[in-house]
Amino acid sequence: MVSRKVSRRRFVASTAAASTALVAAPFVRGAYAAGKLSLGLWDHWVPGANKTSEALIKEWADKEKVEVTIDYITSQGNKLLLTIAAEGQAKSGHDMLSMAHWLPARYAEQLVPVNDIMEPLIKENGAVNGTVEYLGKVGGKWLGVPATIGSQIKGPCSRIDLMKQFAGIDVQAMYPAGAPPKADAWTLDAFLKAAEACQKGGHAFGIGLGTTSDSVDSAGAIFHSFGAQLVNAKGDITVKSDNVRKALDYYKRLMAFLPEDVPAWDDASNNKWLVSGRGALIMNPPSAWAVAKRDAPKVAEQCWTHGFASGPAGRFAPFIPFFWNTWNFSKNQAAAKSLMVFLSQKTSAEKLVVASGGYDLPSFEKFTTFQTWADEAPPKGTLYHYPNPHKHQTLSIAAAPAPHKIGEQIYTQGIMPQMVVRYYKGEAMEKTLDWAAKEIEGFMRN
Repeated sequence: MVSRKVSRRRFVASTAAASTALVAAPFVRGAYAAGKLSLGLWDHWVPGANKTSEALIKEWADKEKVEVTIDYITSQGNKLLLTIAAEGQAKSGHDMLSMAHWLPARYAEQLVPVNDIMEPLIKENGAVNGTVEYLGKVGGKWLGVPATIGSQIKGPCSRIDLMKQFAGIDVQAMYPAGAPPKADAWTLDAFLKAAEACQKGGHAFGIGLGTTSDSVDSAGAIFHSFGAQLVNAKGDITVKSDNVRKALDYYKRLMAFLPEDVPAWDDASNNKWLVSGRGALIMNPPSAWAVAKRDAPKVAEQCWTHGFASGPAGRFAPFIPFFWNTWNFSKNQAAAKSLMVFLSQKTSAEKLVVASGGYDLPSFEKFTTFQTWADEAPPKGTLYHYPNPHKHQTLSIAAAPAPHKIGEQIYTQGIMPQMVVRYYKGEAMEKTLDWAAKEIEGFMRN
């Protein structure tokens, strides 16, 4: 008889409380996988989403005869980040880990290259976007497989009614469900005019300018829209450029129409702004809309997720990918790779998307048209354009294309939003640029 017991440890924000869920199966050596495998996965915020990933992993484990232990580790309180750092230092820990955006490059020397599985996956599932390649491939080596779980676009989520009433913009007509966008007129100038109109109508856009990721990601999209780079791909500091000056000038005008306390906002603030009914637009994945479905259904019925406005350099959307990675000190690298391949199959990815209510975004080109995004409601089709099915915009991350070590510091220190706030509050443009340049020079010395 096959004995299975389930044991899963869940790390919560305040304590590392443990509960059980071990997926076990008999040990039989196969061509690909064998033995035991320990996983450290991102603890999903969507209720029930972890159960789907657990069921998929159990399906794989039963087939491959591998005994699997799953730890779902929250990103709250930096628990996941701290776990990764501790394991990297100790050279001991999980065989497979979830790492967000900059972390694969940070731990490049300790991760197993996965070109042998990524190249066939790309051939089978279609290309990945440039941001995934920038973050996940270093020196020609793929350091991880882009994870469906947790990957997200932080584009606009607008109130249909408020945008019509105050800005005269029909976001459903501009981004019709089931059809390509009709958004040529959706420019940064139109975005600014809409922000002004909604602010005067008592429902300002909720775009944070703190130093946490939501604020940084929004700033990154606007800077990219002007072609504004703080550091170029060669590692040259390019802060004192006309494009950076144009981005700051635009942001100064935009900030006049945002809530006064946006410099103090964290990643929960924009969600609360939308769910409260006060906001006409935020930049976020569908988490705020999902909470509104539960807590403020009348707000949710008026929400529409769509593409960002275009600027002189193009149309950009913030994309934050997760990766599945395995340490080079892992005792079961073959099994880890086998599981990554299984979770990257179309059937697996679609089940994960369904379980997350459309929040999770696979990075492969052929996985952007699952029916979930067309069917999610209310209103039906509200998430159709969330996965960028028509390649309407370039998926980007703030601080790219800087070398990873410098880009990560620009991102985590919130240099872009800090520049915006300093300039808005009256600091001279050149003084703001000097400050940013000196900060970046400091990163380069470290």
